[in-house]
Amino acid sequence: MAARVVITGTDTCVGKTVFSAALTDALSGCYWKPVQSGLDGETDSEAVRRLGRIEARRILPESYRLATPVSPHLSARLDGVTIRPESLSPPPVEAPLVIEGAGGLMVPLTERTVFADVFQRWRIPVVLCARTALGTINHTLLSLEALRARSIPVLGVAFIGDEQADTERTIAELGHVRVLGRLPHLAPLTPDSLRRKFCEGFNMDDFREALA
Repeated sequence: MAARVVITGTDTCVGKTVFSAALTDALSGCYWKPVQSGLDGETDSEAVRRLGRIEARRILPESYRLATPVSPHLSARLDGVTIRPESLSPPPVEAPLVIEGAGGLMVPLTERTVFADVFQRWRIPVVLCARTALGTINHTLLSLEALRARSIPVLGVAFIGDEQADTERTIAELGHVRVLGRLPHLAPLTPDSLRRKFCEGFNMDDFREALA
């Protein structure tokens, strides 16, 4: 089976989708967003295809496409859709598969199930995307505790934002976690600038060794 990795975050709008685009590109992999909430404008799958310059055939269709950009459990209720978490399984592909969650680990899929519950069943290594801004130490350490409480393997933390050396070091030490690298905010954000900064900020051997 090809390597698989889950991308989750400490919160919504952390930068998971941009990171996922860069990683999918770097791995020459496929991308899958199991649940998309919000269909107005560019979806996450469309953003990954554009920013990572990923071929359409390597963007796998979502299992659930929900109209309203809110938590999946509410968006599904508004759409009259029943999400069945037990039916979510990573599609078999021959290339490395990058799987992006929605929001953070405790975002509810249904009234009784959160994303972390699905990740627990999968047991696929997780990359935790975290801001470098104020508050990230608390959010990141709590997210790491939630992952470990469910025995979900943690590949490492990927920081997104301006460099904050003390914050990054504190999370690494208190969280007993590997820091994979940092992706700065990019202006303009283009496929070329994303690829360049990702290559500068991350060592692909860290991903390949863990996902081998």
